[in-house]
Amino acid sequence: MTDDRTRLRRDLSALDADFIRVLEDLIDALIANGSLRLTDLPPRALEKLTQRKQTRQRLKDALDLIPDDDAIL
Repeated sequence: MTDDRTRLRRDLSALDADFIRVLEDLIDALIANGSLRLTDLPPRALEKLTQRKQTRQRLKDALDLIPDDDAIL
């Protein structure tokens, strides 16, 4: 029974992470079409959104092993 709970918690955590990304994409889409402004978000929500975007960008930069330097070509 404990294994089932552990598995369910792990599955729920994975679903939560995916859902958070969906919410971020939704917020970006609403901002892009003018339905929402960043200033409409509560300060804490804006802070968390900004932190996630910055962290995701740092991760992307860390995984970018080949620089986009056209001078090399």
